[in-house]
Amino acid sequence: MTLSPAAIARTVPFAAFMVLLALRGALPEQPNFDARWIYGLSVLVVGGLLVWYWRDYGELARQNLPSGRELLLSVAVGLLVFALWIRLDAPWMQLSTPTASFVPLDASGALIWPLVALRWAGAALLVPVMEELFWRSFLMRWIADPQFERVDPRRAGLKALVLSTFVFMLAHTLWLAAIVAGLAYAWLYMRTGKLWTAVIAHAVTNGVLGIWVIRTGNWQFW
Repeated sequence: MTLSPAAIARTVPFAAFMVLLALRGALPEQPNFDARWIYGLSVLVVGGLLVWYWRDYGELARQNLPSGRELLLSVAVGLLVFALWIRLDAPWMQLSTPTASFVPLDASGALIWPLVALRWAGAALLVPVMEELFWRSFLMRWIADPQFERVDPRRAGLKALVLSTFVFMLAHTLWLAAIVAGLAYAWLYMRTGKLWTAVIAHAVTNGVLGIWVIRTGNWQFW
């Protein structure tokens, strides 16, 4: 199967992120190399790809920005997902243990602030755009119709919602939390027809989660 240029623009940044994530998790600890800085490479590579393909993301054009009410709804959904995410972490709610955990502490236990800032910016600003373009804009609509660009998200259908959320779940260790998040972001997209609502909610969830993790030291959520 040959992917269209629109599909490539939405899958390549996500694929690059996943490859670099796997690389960071697979590299053994070495005294002269800190694999955590590979996250910086992820930010540069994925950010560069998003900029490169930006003109192909018509759903993120200025005319598709959310209204004031849609913005408030997106923020509320993002906060709700965060509140649920940090509670849905019982052992039976986990598919596996993280392979590329991120603990930005030095040998003495002090925060390495450049790593903290890099991780937070990537999670709160970059990942929501990259993931919503892949999971919702591409995959959910592609399940509804391989000619996904002509699919109105408000009419994508239950099958597309369920299957795309299921695959989204498989990419996360906290499977129940991922289902909640995937359904919430997809619901926003399908309700408003605007991808920005899902991106904003996702960004709020990740941004607040990052602040909470830094303040509490619950690094397993990062």
